Amino acid sequence: MIEKINEPKDLKNLGIKELEVLAQEIREEIIDVVSRTGGHLSSNLGAVELTLALHYVLDAPQDKIIWDVGHQSYT
Repeated sequence: MIEKINEPKDLKNLGIKELEVLAQEIREEIIDVVSRTGGHLSSNLGAVELTLALHYVLDAPQDKIIWDVGHQSYT
């Protein structure tokens, strides 16, 4: 599923089940990258659904998303 997403507006074409699959794929990618490079794991895993939801309802990149801490922005 993740390979089908090229820009935020692509999320708007996905259904709930597809978004759930995408969230799992993103989590797996975060775990893989952090296990090789180090970094913050749990804060990013916890922000996956929130990040998808924000991009689903907002018009990114026109609408800006600002995180309160930088280590949540891996997602």
